[in-house]
Amino acid sequence: MVSAVLPALLLFGQAVPAAEPAEVGIGYLFSERGLEPLALAEVPAENDGRAGAELAIEDNNTTGQFLNQHFTLEVAELADGADLAAAVGELARQGIAYVVADLAADELLAVADAARGAGITVFNIGAPDDRLREADCRANVIHVAPTRSMLADGLAQYLVWKQWRRWLLVEGSHPEDKLLADAYRRAATRFGAEIVEERQIEDTGGARQTDSGVVQIQSRIPVLTQEAPDYDVLVAADESEVFAAHLPYRTWDARPVAGSAGLMPTSWSPAHGQWGALQMQSRFGKRFSRPMTERDMLAWTAVRLVGEATSRTNSTEPAKIDAFLKGPELGLGAYKGQKLTLRPWNLQVRQPILLTDGRVIVSVSPQQGFLHEVSELDTLGIDQPETACRLP
Repeated sequence: MVSAVLPALLLFGQAVPAAEPAEVGIGYLFSERGLEPLALAEVPAENDGRAGAELAIEDNNTTGQFLNQHFTLEVAELADGADLAAAVGELARQGIAYVVADLAADELLAVADAARGAGITVFNIGAPDDRLREADCRANVIHVAPTRSMLADGLAQYLVWKQWRRWLLVEGSHPEDKLLADAYRRAATRFGAEIVEERQIEDTGGARQTDSGVVQIQSRIPVLTQEAPDYDVLVAADESEVFAAHLPYRTWDARPVAGSAGLMPTSWSPAHGQWGALQMQSRFGKRFSRPMTERDMLAWTAVRLVGEATSRTNSTEPAKIDAFLKGPELGLGAYKGQKLTLRPWNLQVRQPILLTDGRVIVSVSPQQGFLHEVSELDTLGIDQPETACRLP
């Protein structure tokens, strides 16, 4: 009897084809960035950011094969003056419900508004503007990139912990520099530091790299920083990368530099190796033959958030995935000592801030002693009682 039944069972098993995996498409929108960094060693790779997204797709598919889920990445570069609504519409026509956006603030808002009508969730990895999480917040935008206020608070906590409370604030002349300077002013007030004086360095144009640059800079920078009131640390607000890289070792007084040069706050660094990050750095290096940058890690995190929600819900339905992402059960391991969660009031990803000099990780914020009734990570950036965001 058994021998007669077994062939029938085998035949039956062979006759049932395996179900096709459920497809999950993720879009990646980016636009060309502005000026290259002052430091030639920091010129970004052509696939900066996208490489992180590709690695995350592979990670998602490693888990997805057990759940019969398959993830793909659709990359689209936006030219200057591109029709953003049309770009979003094209992704929607391909059935894509999630878009990783490496865009400036105004571009991101245009994409988010177009995506809302198409039922697309946008993951912001490129715009640190606090207003995108506050007055200009959108219910379909999850912010993976930390805000300027989170970065400033992370640095400020360490400087205060070190008792370096007297700051000389030097800011650039571009709008982004002024927004960053505002974040440092807010951080100083919040954590008990004092800005003893503020100075501005005007961007007058000209070549960013010249043969005589070292001689000119070596004579100019000390003059720009002389006769300042007594201070513990120079805090540079130079998001446009015009002058800050030239400040260390050239100030009039022998003082450390922090902010846009020297000791810098960031969400990720190639120097980071704790909490399993060394394994991540090694995997990335073998796959792409270069170090993993902050933008790579932000893109990896965004794509992995989709993968985590899809696997945890065992569903590819956008409504279920969106509910999980915005719910209390979300917790993504991202090699930073604690799982990443989402602030429900403005959809900002909570995350530690690394402080690095470019070669090693000096510290990680939030610092010990900075307490919060919900999460110590909420000591970084704008907290719920302060928020101007009103999500539906």
